[in-house]
Amino acid sequence: MDKDSFNKPSNDLIGDILREYEKTGGMDNLKGQGKPLSEEYLSGDVFQHFQKIAKDAGYKPHWLKLQHSIRDELQDIAEKYTNGSKEGLQFRVTKVNEKIIEYNKSCPPPMQKGVVRLETIEAASKWW
Repeated sequence: MDKDSFNKPSNDLIGDILREYEKTGGMDNLKGQGKPLSEEYLSGDVFQHFQKIAKDAGYKPHWLKLQHSIRDELQDIAEKYTNGSKEGLQFRVTKVNEKIIEYNKSCPPPMQKGVVRLETIEAASKWW
């Protein structure tokens, strides 16, 4: 058996994109180029740094967007339920529960929440 059978070529898509970008001059004149990295950047956890940079750039994770969508939908359903307009609300609650299940699959475990019922919609809208 030769050594090449263990070192099979692999696709490095991100590496290929970066190399192509560098060839076309995309890496020239980057903000902060040539300046030393701050102590804050070099300390701590890499994931925490990613979260800080992403937050500063305005990025919201999918689960957080879902949480806001669920909250808004629950508030609207609760308002209609208290006003006595109950037509079609059970269907909307079913759709919200589907979103909650999707939310629970993508959010951090301590933030997971249970599905809601039409009878408890007012409490659920405050909870979310």
